[in-house]
Formats: sequence, C-alpha cells, structure tokens
Amino acid sequence: MTAVQQIPMASINFSQGVTDAWSAVARFIPKFVGFLVILFIGWFIARLLARALDAVLRKAGFERMAERGGISRALANSKYDTTGLICKVVYYALLLVTLQLAIGVFGNNPVSTMINGVVAWLPRGLVALAIVVVAAFIARVVRDLVGAALSSLSYGRTLATIASVFVLGIGIIAALGQAGIATTITGPILVAVLAAIVGVVVVGVGGGLIMPMRQRWERVLDGAERDARGVSAYQQGRSDALRGQGTMAPPATARPMSGGTGTMGTSTESGTGGMGQSGPGTPPPGPSGNPPMSG
Repeated sequence: MTAVQQIPMASINFSQGVTDAWSAVARFIPKFVGFLVILFIGWFIARLLARALDAVLRKAGFERMAERGGISRALANSKYDTTGLICKVVYYALLLVTLQLAIGVFGNNPVSTMINGVVAWLPRGLVALAIVVVAAFIARVVRDLVGAALSSLSYGRTLATIASVFVLGIGIIAALGQAGIATTITGPILVAVLAAIVGVVVVGVGGGLIMPMRQRWERVLDGAERDARGVSAYQQGRSDALRGQGTMAPPATARPMSGGTGTMGTSTESGTGGMGQSGPGTPPPGPSGNPPMSG
C-alpha cells in the first residue's frame, strides 16, 4: 500500500493583497485628479486663445483675403467661415496638446504615443493650411491681373484661368509636401510641371518652333472645323429624312358598305362609275333600287 504524501498548501496572505489594492488606488487617485485639472486648465486656455485669434484675424482682414481667394465660396454651405474654421482647428489642436499633457500623468501608454504623433504633426498641418489660403489668394490676384491685361483678346479669360489654376496647383502641391502627404507623388509632379514650363520658355525665347507650331495648330483646327461641319450636315440630312417619312400620306382605305345601296369600292372622280354608283348616261334607279329595264 502506497503512502499518500501530504503536500502543504501555501498560505494566502489576504491582508497583503488588500493592502496592495488600496495602495494602487491611492496612487491612481492623485494622478486622476491631476488629469482632470490639466484638462480643465487646458480647455480654458484653448477657448481664450481661439477667441483671441478670431479677433486678431478678423481685424487684420484675413476674411477679406479668403473671400478674394475664393475659399469663402467653398464654405458657403458650412456654418463656419474661413476665419472660424481656422480658429476651430487651432482650438482642437490646443485640446490635443492638453490631452497629451494630461495622459502623460499616467506614464507611457499606447494612447499617449498616438496622441504624441498627432501633436507632432499639427504644426505642419497648420502651415499647410496657411499655404493653401495664401496660394488661393495669389491665384485670384493673378487671374485678375492677367484677365485685365489680356481683356482685348478673345482667349484672355482662358489664359487667366489657366494661370490661376497653375498657381493654385503649385500651392496645393507645396502644402501636401509640407504636411508630408503623398510626397513620393507630389514631388515628381512638381518637378515635371516646372520642367515643362522651362521647356516652353526656352522654345518661346528661342523662337525657332513658333511658326511651325502655329501652322500645325491651324491645320489641326481647320480639320476639326471641317469634321464638325460634316457631322452637322449628316445629322441635318438624317433629321430631314426622318421628318419626311413621318409626313408621308397614308394609303387609301376602302369605304364600308352602306346599307341598302350595296356600294363597294372607293369613290373616284365623277363619271368613273364604280360598282353601285351611277355614272353619266346611266338611268336613275327605280324605287326598288335597281335601274329600269330598257325596252
């Protein structure tokens, strides 16, 4: 018979566990109170700074510049204008900084790491937003100046729009590069656009290809005009043909037989004498409806 070994059970110190729990709570409560205090102070400062920034921007004429740049039209259906939108962005950016400081009370954690990354990107985002606003303003000024200088030309407005879109595109590419968004795409696009501009300037200054390109463009435009006329003539002829088919008279139909007289066929010119119809030289029918018998 095998002897049963008795394993002594380790004694559980409940009092030590309760003490550790209370110690953890005691360490957490001051941190939580500090978290709330930092949030309140940061929220109050953010509201004050946002209001002050709104007053400064409006007094400096930033809203008028945004209206001239066309940004206010894009925000027509929004409850914020351009100045209000920028102030809201600054307000929430300050709240994020406040949240970063408040969560830092609890030490390093995944939430604080994420907020740190967002807060580190905020200055670049604000600078990118300012670049877009300034670029829109410059694009509007360029469009007005070019349009006024070339107002006597038929294509002056088109050239002014192209120049405005080009300036705005450069500003957007610069803003995306500042914000670190799609830099592998915007960088080559900017280089390609600038290289194309340099090439056009070199060709224009040299003047060697101006006349040949003008002749080629004239031939292309003349061909396009001839093609457009041919298509228009074809469409007009097709419409006339369909209209002519729709106005053709329908074929003649037989008249129904009238009761008692037995007329059949269609009535033609007077004197043709269809069946059941009296012609010239035919005696009038008798009372029974039949012509009288000749002697």
